[in-house]
Amino acid sequence: MLVVMKHSATDEQIDAVVATIKEMGYGARPIPGGQRTAVGLIGNDGEVDSGRLLGLDGVLEVIPVTHPYKQVSREWREQDTVVTLANGTKVGALDVVVMAGPCAVESEVQILDIAHRLRELGATVLRGGAFKPRTSPYAFQGLGREGLELLAKAREETGLAVVTEALDPEGADLVAEYADIIQIGARNMQNYPLLRRAGKTGKPVLLKRGLSATIDELLLAAEYILAEGNDDVILCERGIRSFDTHTRNLLDLAAIPVVKSLSHLPIIADPSHGTGLRAKVTPMGRAAIAAGADGLIVEVHPDPPHAMSDGAQSLYPEQFGELMRQITVIARAIGRDVTPRLS
Repeated sequence: MLVVMKHSATDEQIDAVVATIKEMGYGARPIPGGQRTAVGLIGNDGEVDSGRLLGLDGVLEVIPVTHPYKQVSREWREQDTVVTLANGTKVGALDVVVMAGPCAVESEVQILDIAHRLRELGATVLRGGAFKPRTSPYAFQGLGREGLELLAKAREETGLAVVTEALDPEGADLVAEYADIIQIGARNMQNYPLLRRAGKTGKPVLLKRGLSATIDELLLAAEYILAEGNDDVILCERGIRSFDTHTRNLLDLAAIPVVKSLSHLPIIADPSHGTGLRAKVTPMGRAAIAAGADGLIVEVHPDPPHAMSDGAQSLYPEQFGELMRQITVIARAIGRDVTPRLS
């Protein structure tokens, strides 16, 4: 529910609305706007008696929020959310953002080399896994804290922002010490303690859609993060399970415009996990930008055949450069552009 204040409402009247909502047993969150302030009522699963609120001074109207995800919905906030990173990159603004890097941080030489090359090619965010949730317990699990330290060193040398995955609530705190964005992977999309902890860190969060999750389930997962007071959430379509075996997953491009109609949060696409095949990453990356994605997250490795994780879907740096050239043409054709290279 949204309590919309009159244009002339005073700070004292807004405070009175907040106090009344709290007396009713709910949470209250003021939402300043360009013309007037609204106060969001959170914590209710059903209908709320609005009569008490309508009678307060300064209240213009009370609007019910019909979706189960409240703060995530466009009913709650009409204007798009823009997530600003430490290096000035803006996710959800007019320019398309490209995040790129290896699936896993393997060594200092590997991550520093690819970070410098990606910066030259136009990426502004470096991706790389320090903790790797693998299907097999015998597969490479990542370098852990050492990997985080190497990512931080790459950021220091290149200016790229860093996104990397946290696997559990304690790991979220550790990742927050080193990274600019905490990634919640597909397998953890409904790990609610992790979502809450990530929200409490105050760091931007990249939330990937689960392997079999509906769009509503993705948005409800994002609601857990916003409920902790963290608005800086970036959604990611990374492909869902399908009956077909020609690609690793089914990259659901329709999810991009659907999410944009339902939510104010930015959404990017992951054509690497969405297809699982190097040859399919570039065409699906192009398609995602055409569909309205606010960016891409792409796996790039200096030597994919010898990658310790997901080499088959990792682009060579030269292929990534071509992808950047192609999506720039597409972005400009639809009135956008690609985030300028870091100076």
